Amino acid sequence: MGMFDVLGGGRRSGGFSPIALAVLGTLAYRTLKGKGRLAEILGTGQGAPSTSGTSGSSAATGNLASAPAAAGGSSGVLGGLGAGGLGAGLKDLLDRFRQSGHADKAQSWVSTGANTPIAANELEQVLGAERIQWLMEQTGLPREALLAGLSNELPAAIDKLTPTGEVPTDDELDRQLHH
Repeated sequence: MGMFDVLGGGRRSGGFSPIALAVLGTLAYRTLKGKGRLAEILGTGQGAPSTSGTSGSSAATGNLASAPAAAGGSSGVLGGLGAGGLGAGLKDLLDRFRQSGHADKAQSWVSTGANTPIAANELEQVLGAERIQWLMEQTGLPREALLAGLSNELPAAIDKLTPTGEVPTDDELDRQLHH
């Protein structure tokens, strides 16, 4: 099972969907920020899609969990990120949820029970303006589409990364992402 099998990442012809990039960028923000275009780091061979002439809302409504798993390209993801970067990013993101008063929602995604949804405005509060701006630049999505897509997909992605109800160690995450 590869990284995007775990994350449920959709792959469009020639690159990952903007929301798949946003989910991964959200999880690995501290590791990836300042290292170049997210799509290039992930080995998709494309920059962020242009939003001129489109609202971006169709990209935000794509369900990552039901999208086909990425074929190929995941070695670029692992090469550019690795489990250590993803694990540290996941821990950092969960800390942000705790600090912003949304620990109960984030904990529901980690635990083995049902995932509590998060509203786009709550997610905006947790992520902060700098991270949101960076994600908009990386994905080409407008703010509303980015936040709507992340509020739909981030809980499931975190849930899949924490199948035992606990945040995995880097070694556990590495095994999960490579098998």
